[in-house]
Amino acid sequence: MRRTFEDALSWSAAGTRLFFGAVAGWGEEQYLAPSGLPGWTRKHLVAHVAANADALSNLVRWAATGEETPMYSSIEQRNADIAAGSEKPAAELAAWLHESADRLAAGTAALSSEQWDAEVVTAQGRTVPATEIPWLRSREVCVHAVDLAAGVAFADLPTGFLAALADDIAGKRGNAPGPAVVLTAADTGDCWEPSGEDDATAVTGPLAEVAAYLAGRPHALTATDGSPAPTLPAWL
Repeated sequence: MRRTFEDALSWSAAGTRLFFGAVAGWGEEQYLAPSGLPGWTRKHLVAHVAANADALSNLVRWAATGEETPMYSSIEQRNADIAAGSEKPAAELAAWLHESADRLAAGTAALSSEQWDAEVVTAQGRTVPATEIPWLRSREVCVHAVDLAAGVAFADLPTGFLAALADDIAGKRGNAPGPAVVLTAADTGDCWEPSGEDDATAVTGPLAEVAAYLAGRPHALTATDGSPAPTLPAWL
């Protein structure tokens, strides 16, 4: 694994700056514009990122106290919170975004070394040390900064984050059904083989485009024979 705890802390901070910078000063019109995610306005997306900070704060509380505190009480509650957030006035939604992020930052800053090593369970049911929390947050703020459709692109994200994201997604896709591909980042030389099959389609392009492709976002990649890059199933 190429990412470290310190890397994830740095990427989480960088992604937060990008996301918060993109939405700064928005009014109702900007918030109600479509996001880059089908069926979601920017309000839905901002509500999701705010709810994620609250959910990760639950994991921080779990690590700090030892009391089992799941990220979400249920997937239905998670979806209901996002839907409710998408109906909030712009100023109220912006306040939730900032307040939830501040709570998460304060909670993580207070964790001891021993508490960072405590095991918690993600929304996908994985048992991980609390040191994974900054990585989980960095994925949210970095990828969704692009999903805002407000001028941030995958190429604007930290290079190390893009490589770690590709590692993470390729590892997950390796255990799931889907087309066989071999991906090469032409600018870094990194290579991923999510399928591990000999007859995989070769796809090459810039690291930012490879990460976008793996994450199921718009990209400019084609196979090396000029055909369209195979469509991948949903990442999460």
